[in-house]
Parts: sequence; structure tokens; C-alpha cells
Amino acid sequence: MSTLKNHVQLIGNVGQEPTITNLESGKKVARFSLATNEFYKNDKGEKTQTTDWHTVVAWGKTAEIIERYVGKGKEVGVTGKLKSRNYEDNDGIKRYVTEIEAKEILLLGSKSDS
Repeated sequence: MSTLKNHVQLIGNVGQEPTITNLESGKKVARFSLATNEFYKNDKGEKTQTTDWHTVVAWGKTAEIIERYVGKGKEVGVTGKLKSRNYEDNDGIKRYVTEIEAKEILLLGSKSDS
């Protein structure tokens, strides 16, 4: 049960080409935005869509898979956990971010979706 304490599963579409960084240690890190859509009927009975954007970060082998097979618009499933961090930007302002650290990625859609 301890693995359920911080567990995220999302299916969505990649918003832009992933950025791949090769670290000095030889390890790779991939970052990309993921859009998830929710459909519902509003008060007037009209079908409505809302989109949420998530930042996904992956390391090592998972980053290599993303580099090779994932591109803008591709539908993917992501399993991982939430990670929060803070940093100081170039203007000295402290920024806080929450990202999804991907442990697994599932390539969805047809083979012709390249």
C-alpha cells in the first residue's frame, strides 16, 4: 500500500517536442508538457472540454524511450509520482513547481501516429 501514497497515472497528449538533456554523469533527463482533457455537460447541457497541463520529467531509460519515440501530439500514458521543488529565477524571484516524475511511459495510438 505504500506505493499508493504518491502515485500518479495520466493519459494525455504531448504538448511540445520533449527536451532531452545529457548530464555530465552520462544520464539523460527528458521533460515535456502533457495535456489531459475532461469532457462534461455544462448547465445548458452543452458538451464542454477543459484541459489541464502537466510537466513530466523522466530519467535514464525512460528518458531514452521518450527521446526515441515521443513527439508533439503523441498520446501517452504516464505512471509516476508528484515531485515539488523550488528555485530562484534570473530575477531573484523564488519559484515553486510541481512535476510528475515518470517511472513508466506507455505509447498509445496507432503506429502511424509519428
